[in-house]
Amino acid sequence: MNRNKTFAVALIVFGLVVLAYSGIRFTTPGQPIEFLGIHLETTVSHFIPPVVGVLALVGGIMLMLVSPKRV
Repeated sequence: MNRNKTFAVALIVFGLVVLAYSGIRFTTPGQPIEFLGIHLETTVSHFIPPVVGVLALVGGIMLMLVSPKRV
């Protein structure tokens, strides 16, 4: 399997996972805050909407269908 097919399969799987969960929400560490000698940890919340899953799924299918021309 060449690189394009592997990337296409990864896009299809990612698109299906995002659609199956109706979007994916995850958090990442934010900037730490020092206030009056108290150290506070923060997080930043991110959301991947289902539209991104649809686009990834369609893009992966298109990559699977398109074959590169050999010269």
